[in-house]
Amino acid sequence: MSMTQQATPAVDTPPAPGQKQSDGRTRQRPLALRLLARPEVGVFLGAVAVLVFFLFAAPPVRDGSSMANILYQSSTIGIMALPVALLMIGGEFDLSAGVAVVTSALTASMLSYQLTMNVWVGVIVALLVSLAIGAFNGWMLVKTGLPSFLVTLGTFLILQGVNLAVTKLITGNVATDDISDMDGFTQAQKIFASTFEVGGVNVKITVVWWLVFAALATWVLLRTKYGNWIFAVGGNKYSARAVGVPVTFTKISLFMLVGFGAWFVGMHQLFSFNTVQSGEGVGQELIYIAAAVIGGCLLTGGYGSAIGPVFGAFMFGMVQQGIVYAGWNPDWFKAFLGVMLLGAVLINLWVQRTATRR
Repeated sequence: MSMTQQATPAVDTPPAPGQKQSDGRTRQRPLALRLLARPEVGVFLGAVAVLVFFLFAAPPVRDGSSMANILYQSSTIGIMALPVALLMIGGEFDLSAGVAVVTSALTASMLSYQLTMNVWVGVIVALLVSLAIGAFNGWMLVKTGLPSFLVTLGTFLILQGVNLAVTKLITGNVATDDISDMDGFTQAQKIFASTFEVGGVNVKITVVWWLVFAALATWVLLRTKYGNWIFAVGGNKYSARAVGVPVTFTKISLFMLVGFGAWFVGMHQLFSFNTVQSGEGVGQELIYIAAAVIGGCLLTGGYGSAIGPVFGAFMFGMVQQGIVYAGWNPDWFKAFLGVMLLGAVLINLWVQRTATRR
């Protein structure tokens, strides 16, 4: 008998047609979990729930004019929440955003009135001032390495003091003078604060600008190299710099985008009310940041979308106006704000863990 045996080669049986082999590592998660991993899905469901709630709790909300007021309130928050959200995705946030809005409006108003110029001169100078404030915040951040909390807290205090002191020094009052009869006012008002009619309902132009800016921000984030840079510097700026991402430019430009948003909202306030109260704006920065957080942006950076803050701002507008239409005490708005913010943070934490789980 032979001492050797011939080995029989192993034969791999191919999978039956229509079947796929899987080793468990490439298993696709259920559709529901993949949808929930999107940063805007949770806030969308929350916005729908808040809307349905107030449709029943506050019947006046069902009226077209009431919904137009809600959208207007949402747009004034949402326009600023968009650049704030992009900044947060880039890993930073700006505590001076609220008072920067008032600084922009004060600059345009006082420059035009005191020097008797066309209001467009004040509008352009206010834009330059707003962009300069954003550039200063970004430059201080990248040059000193200080946290954005400290840098923008300092800017917040500076602007708050300058707004009050300079306004009192120039006008002798805490508010600016009425500029409604000055050259260029009508044209500027059409761009920043006009109203148009849709189905017999008056709608503010800021609602249109809000949606246009949201579409533009979404395109930038998802379809441009600059959008990739934003996510990269928010995820890890050192790794981003190592692969050639211009971290300094990205950070500074994001702060300048916040400055642009502050300018636009400031111009809306000026041409809506013809005058500006120098002490306003304090606390608004928290609402902008909260709208972005509720919209799915993480405070740690590197995650979020531009659509999420749109729904976040809508939730704020819905709650703020819905409480009034329901006849409740408006002071409850702050309580709702806190509940929504904590809820959003917990949901975002769960979504982040779900998204990274195999």
